[in-house]
Amino acid sequence: MFADLYDYLYHQNPTGGIPLKGTGIVVALALILSHVWALKNTAQTQAFLKSFPRAFHWGVILLTIDVIWGVFALSNMDMGEFFNMRRTFIMITIGGYVAVLVYVKEFLAVRALGALMLLVAGPVLTAAFLQPQTSRLLLPILAYVWIIVGMYFIGMPFLMRDWANWVIAKPQRWSLAVYSGIGYGAVLLVAALLFY
Repeated sequence: MFADLYDYLYHQNPTGGIPLKGTGIVVALALILSHVWALKNTAQTQAFLKSFPRAFHWGVILLTIDVIWGVFALSNMDMGEFFNMRRTFIMITIGGYVAVLVYVKEFLAVRALGALMLLVAGPVLTAAFLQPQTSRLLLPILAYVWIIVGMYFIGMPFLMRDWANWVIAKPQRWSLAVYSGIGYGAVLLVAALLFY
């Protein structure tokens, strides 16, 4: 069952995998709904963004999702000549999870969010890979933004706090950020429905 899910998410089966259209619709709706919610609940969203970087419980939740996804991927991916080390890599991943929870509590939520952004980008990129539509590039552009931002969040997590404070500082910046997310989601949704 898990092998089938892995093959579906990462297109390892010759019959295909996660569809471009479905991926586009899901990502577009996630963008639109999350940014509309942020627009309608500005004060609550801004308070959450201020508290999130140091919210240890969010770090535990997100890091747990990360390690489950990581172990799932390690258990099913083709490791080539390292196939006999699969169990070792899984144990290192689980040991790293415990060590991070114990010793890396500072900005844990941001680091875990960065790791999740890297993990989510994989299936999104796979869905758009070698597809003929030019509009498919809307997905890889977004996925590469997640990858770059995710790496910064892991290595320099204080940047999320600084970026959030900068965006929240002026209403115009907040509006631009929220409406940009809604706009990008709307364009992606139209492309997914009409062209994918």
